[in-house]
Amino acid sequence: MTGRDTAQPVERTSLLLDVDTGIDDTLALLYAAASPDAELVAVSAVHGNVELEDTERNTRAVLELAGRPDVEVAPGRATPLLRALETSPETHGPHGLGYATLPAPTSPRSPRFGPDAIVDAARRRPGVLTLVTLGPLSNLAVAVLAEPRLPRLLRRWVAMAGTFRVPGNTTPVSEWNIHADPEAARIALGAWQSAVEADPATPRAVIMGLDVTERARLLPAHLDALAARGGEGPVMTLVRDALRYYFEFHERYDGFYGAFVHDPFVVAAALDPSLVRTEAASVDVDAGGGPGDGQTIADWRRTTGRPPNADVVIDGDAAAFLERLVERVGGLAADRRG
Repeated sequence: MTGRDTAQPVERTSLLLDVDTGIDDTLALLYAAASPDAELVAVSAVHGNVELEDTERNTRAVLELAGRPDVEVAPGRATPLLRALETSPETHGPHGLGYATLPAPTSPRSPRFGPDAIVDAARRRPGVLTLVTLGPLSNLAVAVLAEPRLPRLLRRWVAMAGTFRVPGNTTPVSEWNIHADPEAARIALGAWQSAVEADPATPRAVIMGLDVTERARLLPAHLDALAARGGEGPVMTLVRDALRYYFEFHERYDGFYGAFVHDPFVVAAALDPSLVRTEAASVDVDAGGGPGDGQTIADWRRTTGRPPNADVVIDGDAAAFLERLVERVGGLAADRRG
């Protein structure tokens, strides 16, 4: 299924999103809002691409633009667990949306703490919710420390995190979300490791890193197709202005005029696992502060003897995803033109 409209009943996945809303998180939020197979239950915001005040405000503003002001956005951790805050304005702009600006959101700021929102939702609907983390894992670490049963309460945890067989995008070995809070990543992955060891029926995490997300290159031709599908309106204005900044960043640092759209690819895979292929492994993170700091380490050969705590994505259908992105976000843009 690639379109927004269907005559057949659609099985919906109940999503909790945890975001540090910069440019690709914005596309992920639009993709989730546009997807008939997604029930967007709640969103928690975390520090990352920009400071928490920006990520939380951006998230509410994007959801309002998408026609979903009803979705709660709960602000979470403003800093990493142990380290100094780092942001990436060179990648996402000073406030996270590149050259785009959005009206101040009118929906109320949630009084709940992001990790509490995750835990409460999982307790209310055990075995139902899929948590998709698209930023540093600070909120998830706090949540799982507060509720050690979380790995068994969730249907699945899906993460845009790490890199396994290709270089990092922040250091030679680390991906941004892990680099921004490696201690939180160790806590989260350790919790899933302990849960799997105690109960092998615990759903393993799904970890989708740069190995696969960087295969999804959104190019000017895709942007043209989005405009042809969605027409000119407020959603397309946001997408164009945000992506122009992102395209310029990738041209400067990665040698092509376009963008890796990591986060919406991960949301698409959470909704439709047939888009990706995985291999099970026990995954840990180096948080030692040396040259390997922030590295995601997969025990492919089972040398540690530990059971796999993760299904690591090793391949994905980027072309099918990009077609779906154009269809769904373009369809949302068309719907919101009025």
